[in-house]
Parts: sequence; C-alpha cells; structure tokens
Amino acid sequence: MPASRAFDIIVYGATGFTGRLVAEYLTQHYADRKDAPKWAMAGRSAEKLAEVRDLIGAPADTPLVVADASDPASLDAMCARTRVVLTTVGPYQLYGNELVAACVKAGTDYADLCGEPGWMREMIDLHHAAAQATGARITFSCGFDSIPFDLGVLFLQDEAVKRFGKPAPRVKGRMRKMAGGASGGTIASLTETLKAIGRKPSLALLLKSSFALTPGFDGPSQPSGLIPEYDSATGTWTAPFIMAPINTKNVHRTNFLLGHKWGTDLVYDEMVMTTIGDAGKAMAEAMAKANPFGDAKLKPGEGPNKEARDNGFYDILFIGEYPDGTKLTANVTGDRDPGYGSTSKMLAETGMALLANKGAGGVWTPGALLGDALIARLTKHAGLAFRIEE
Repeated sequence: MPASRAFDIIVYGATGFTGRLVAEYLTQHYADRKDAPKWAMAGRSAEKLAEVRDLIGAPADTPLVVADASDPASLDAMCARTRVVLTTVGPYQLYGNELVAACVKAGTDYADLCGEPGWMREMIDLHHAAAQATGARITFSCGFDSIPFDLGVLFLQDEAVKRFGKPAPRVKGRMRKMAGGASGGTIASLTETLKAIGRKPSLALLLKSSFALTPGFDGPSQPSGLIPEYDSATGTWTAPFIMAPINTKNVHRTNFLLGHKWGTDLVYDEMVMTTIGDAGKAMAEAMAKANPFGDAKLKPGEGPNKEARDNGFYDILFIGEYPDGTKLTANVTGDRDPGYGSTSKMLAETGMALLANKGAGGVWTPGALLGDALIARLTKHAGLAFRIEE
C-alpha cells in the first residue's frame, strides 16, 4: 500500500448513529496527540457530513468525502485515497459488496461491524485470494460482535499455554453481566439474513455450522447453545446468547487462520449466566423463550442517548477446561454499553491497530491478524480489560 495516501483512516457512514460515534471518538481521543491519524468523514451527503462534523466538535477543516454504495466509482475513488476504511454502513449484505471489492482492488485495509456470517463467507470465497495478492487486510466483526469474544479466547489460550504447555480443548464463553440494548443495525442484519435464507435455503445449513467461516475444515461437534442448561463450571443455570451464532464462528476462524494453534479438536460455546437453583432454571427457561431483542424498535441509524451509553457495561467469563479437570478462567470487561459506546471505540482502535501493525493481505478476524497488539490498544485506550481470575 502506498504510504503517500491522503488519509490514514476514512470513517464511512459517519452520518449514521454508530459512524458518528466513531468519528467523535477519533475527534476527542486523538486530538493534539503525536499519533493522531490523518482522517476523514465519508457518506452520501456533504451537507449532512458537515452537520455531523460540527455536532461532534470536529475541526472545521476535517475533510469530507462523498461516497455512496450505489456508486462504485465513488467507492473506488475513496478507497484509493486512504490506508484504512472503517465502515458502519450495514446491513453489509445490502451495502458492503462494492466497498469490500473496492478495498481489495486498491490494497486498502478494511474493518466493519458485521455480524452476518453468510455474507462474510461469501466475501471470504470471493476475495480472500485477491486480497492476499493486493495486500488488503479485510477484517470483519470489529465491534461487540466479536472482538471481546475473539480476543477473550485468544487471551485465555495464550495464558493456558504458558501455564500448562498446551491450549485448553474445551472453552466456555459465559456472559456474566451486561447492561445495554440491542443495536438497530444488528436487528436489521438479522432481518436481512432471514430474508437471504428464504431466497437460498441451503444457507441455513451453512449458518448452523460453527465452522461456516473455515472453508475446507469441519471440526468436532459443538454444543447447540439453544436450550437452557446447568453449567457446573459456573454453578449457575445458563440461557442461549443471541450473539453466539456469529461469535463462535469467528473464534473458530481465528483458530483456523492461526494454523489451529488451539488444536483441531477445540470445542467452544457461549451462554448467558443466570443464577443458582430453581430460580436460575426458571430465569434461563424464560430467557430462552423470550424475544432476544425485547420490544426494541430501533432502526439502523438510531441508538441510546449518551447517558445510557455511558452507564452500560459488560463482563464476560472464559473458562478453559482440560480432560484431567484442570481449569483456567479469564474475563473481559468493557466500560460502555456493548452495542454502541464500546463498539465505536473498538472499531476505531482496530483502525489504529491496522495502521500500526503489518500483516499479510487476506480476509481476517481481528484476533488472528492483530491479536495481542489489539488487546494492548483496547486496554490502553478503549476501556476494555483482560484479566485472569485466580
């Protein structure tokens, strides 16, 4: 990639709710810093971009780039001007095809918030080899789905190898506590995925597999995660976790891209912890029957107010288990609501990590490509913490 491009980062979709938060984070966190990137805001309307620029307090000379998913030439021009594109314009299966292709063609790095594994597999099949050739690093799922889980397993397994000489063959991801609502973009993505299955029923079989993102590799049987169960590792009843169908696939892809560093026999699942006894069982059963989005009527571009974002948080347990009973537990926490406040910081820091770290082109996960370097950035800048629980 030429080092002489006009921008380090372009935030594409900066007039949307989450895109605005990403631009606001770059404005506030990297103002007057030596490592501040040269960045620009991009979207369909110069007028709306200028309005958002003023709203978030960005400098008046912050560059504005007009680009539209329906105009491939505008995307080609945008991608040729920057080292990294951060996009919040979803659902990606509707608006992401041309942008990924433009980044691959230009050798430009790309990061998004995608939780649409069917589309991600399509992009892997279409573009992985071409991205390797041009040097473009395409990184999906760089928000709450799936960075805390992808990097949480990586963090746990690295410590497991240090302590026990080998990775844990069984890892459990357990959402211990969380405050924050569903993302309008997440709801829209799920809706479009269901429509895609209606058009192409064979997609349902692919999406059932935890190995949908590991072409040519199909590992051992994995827990379904669809029914409440008592978990002896936590001593609580657990319920299905709405993000598990995407997170588990990304974890297995990270292992796949790392040459099965955690073994070809890895078993991984995610559930939500409730509590102990009959109360926990009843709670887990109720959660399993409930609409995972509750009464949410958010549309893409909508989200919670600043107070709600600032008061949100999450706390995730990762438990590594060995056949002889040995266990290791880690946790990952975030200091904002997962879908917006924390996600916007994670996407921005993924962009910064792409600028700072070299790597081969291809379609990546954040964990496989950026690993410990991204953990360090998120810990230092984005309010995440990675700890071993003794």
